[in-house]
Amino acid sequence: MFTQSRMLKKMDYTVLATVVIIIVYSLIVIYSATKPAEVLPMAGVVGSSEDHFDLIKRQVLNVVMGFLAMAVMIYIHYENLSKHINNLYILNLIMLGVVLFKGNSALGATRWIAIGPFNFQPSEFAKLIIIICFAAFLVPRVGKLNRLRDLIPCFAFIALPLAFILKQPDLGTALVFLAIMFGMLFAAGARPLILISLIAGGLGSASLWIWAHFWLLANRGFNLWMPLKDYQLKRLIIFIDPWKAPFEDGYHVIQSQIAIGQGGLFGRGLFQGSQTHGDFLPIQETDFIFSVVGEELGFLGAMLLLLLFFVLIYRCIYIAVNAKDNFGFLLSAGVISMIAFHVLVNIGMTTGVMPVTGIPLPMFSYGGSNMITNLAAIGMILNINMRRQNILF
Repeated sequence: MFTQSRMLKKMDYTVLATVVIIIVYSLIVIYSATKPAEVLPMAGVVGSSEDHFDLIKRQVLNVVMGFLAMAVMIYIHYENLSKHINNLYILNLIMLGVVLFKGNSALGATRWIAIGPFNFQPSEFAKLIIIICFAAFLVPRVGKLNRLRDLIPCFAFIALPLAFILKQPDLGTALVFLAIMFGMLFAAGARPLILISLIAGGLGSASLWIWAHFWLLANRGFNLWMPLKDYQLKRLIIFIDPWKAPFEDGYHVIQSQIAIGQGGLFGRGLFQGSQTHGDFLPIQETDFIFSVVGEELGFLGAMLLLLLFFVLIYRCIYIAVNAKDNFGFLLSAGVISMIAFHVLVNIGMTTGVMPVTGIPLPMFSYGGSNMITNLAAIGMILNINMRRQNILF
């Protein structure tokens, strides 16, 4: 057993400090992004100070709950998680299934369950649970994933929860699941050529399927079945040429690019973003919060944020490489894949080089479920680091 003092000595304070800085940075940006128009006459819209402060208070509460989840994940020996894989996997399916029948709908998807004043998003917690379950599933298969048929059981393991998520439909989380799966398969020793071929083949097939769907609809009056609705498909491909629908599907991408472009090197200053406070930039405290950073804090502010994420991911990779067993290594690989994919896609969609999939910026975008999940995942990484070697007394 570790004493508390020995555990604290083995804490990776670089990871912890980086996470704290990211969160403090996020609270400042969220405060600026949601500051009401009554103190910003230039914006020309009406806001409420009370609503604004309520949102900040809720996010602070989200952070507190996230750090409590982190503390729990640090306290529980990560090796003990492998003893409860079956229960966790079933719990995951139950949570995702309940959403389909009892969930609340917003923005065309059913993803949330109301618990008192809180909106609970099971698909966010499902990411961390699937990392834990898949890591235990892969441990006996490490080094034995050399052929395509060796990967089929792995795909089947991910397929069922993935189907529930697509049913919501939540394309963003489904893509995160795939990123986690491929990242962990690579860490488990699957041949890179096979993984790259599968990814390239999947992207190619999906692109051809979408093209055929819209071509048949436009020229033959019928279309191919899709797991997503037409408006979701249009949002998915509009980044290629957002000016085709500048006031409809392309609006989000265009306004985000304008906001980032206006920031220049130093930005327009906190509370001074015309796109943000003029009500042009949509959902700026969640999916498009990086656009606020770009507009108000400029290239330097955006690079600072990217540097913080780079430090965090680099340290997580270091912890993964030095994990004492395959289970710890694979858990770390799953968390790294999740965070890196979130950062890559969120920044990609706000700059207009990737589809708009509704993936938040981890520990930076407003939201409770995502904050708690990511901080719990960081707690698991810290846990693996603290127990990377046996302590002799």
